[in-house]
Amino acid sequence: MRGALRLVRFRGAAGGGPRLGLEEAPGGDLVDLSAAEPDLPRSMREFLEIGPRGLELAQRALQSGQHRVSRGAVRLLAPLGDPQKVICVGLNYHDHCREQAAKVPREPLIFSKFPSAIAGPFDDIVHPQDTSELDWEVELAAVIGKRGRHIEESAALEHVLGYTVANDVSARDWQMRRNGRQWLLGKTFDTFCPLGPAIVTKEAVPDVHNLWIRCSVNGQRMQDSSTQHLIFGVPALVAWVSRFVTLVPGDVLLTGTPAGVGVFRKPPVFLKPGDEVQCEIEELGTICNRVV
Repeated sequence: MRGALRLVRFRGAAGGGPRLGLEEAPGGDLVDLSAAEPDLPRSMREFLEIGPRGLELAQRALQSGQHRVSRGAVRLLAPLGDPQKVICVGLNYHDHCREQAAKVPREPLIFSKFPSAIAGPFDDIVHPQDTSELDWEVELAAVIGKRGRHIEESAALEHVLGYTVANDVSARDWQMRRNGRQWLLGKTFDTFCPLGPAIVTKEAVPDVHNLWIRCSVNGQRMQDSSTQHLIFGVPALVAWVSRFVTLVPGDVLLTGTPAGVGVFRKPPVFLKPGDEVQCEIEELGTICNRVV
């Protein structure tokens, strides 16, 4: 079986273009994959399109013990900066349905973000002037590694490379009351999709449906749940979405958020400049973004 990998993108202390790398351990130092294998593309999407051979080269670089880079000497970027698609799922945790007195959906509720919404794991979230209701949503994101259409649920995980942490930042006024109540604009302002810190391949995640998932704002725990409470699990979502669109390597699938978002608190709580939002998922890591 292929060994577990924690794939990252980063920029070195001297600047320059994005480079591919590997975390040696969660939160640990990096291996510079672009230095170890200079012929590989610098785009994570293009790297994933290579398929198993690219992952074999990454495994070799990790095991070589060479091309190490100190974590503190780099700036981590979103592990995927140019996916073809960012697909999202609404109302996909039982506890999130309960907190808003919503019926459990019979079918997945699918929407999207534009890839331009992606931000790095420690980048700022820009508070738009156009909203007064900025909210957080910690989410498990699946990353597609193998092209497919009309994928059977029983084979769906064969098409998933791994997982990362996402924050589905949302402007609730635009999501719920403006734009004809179409969700897109309220979900896709620039910087509304922090991702990272790494794509953790599925070999490192024994049970993706049994991970704790948390979000804190200014150190106060706001969301604290488990992926056990997903309504539609990752295989069901991959199979469902592939009925409508072809999934390709690098596509990102945000799987929904648990209870504890700001809009359904009494009274509602919204983000303001200066706030710090930390999202973390067991086995996958932590992202932390300041609102500016």
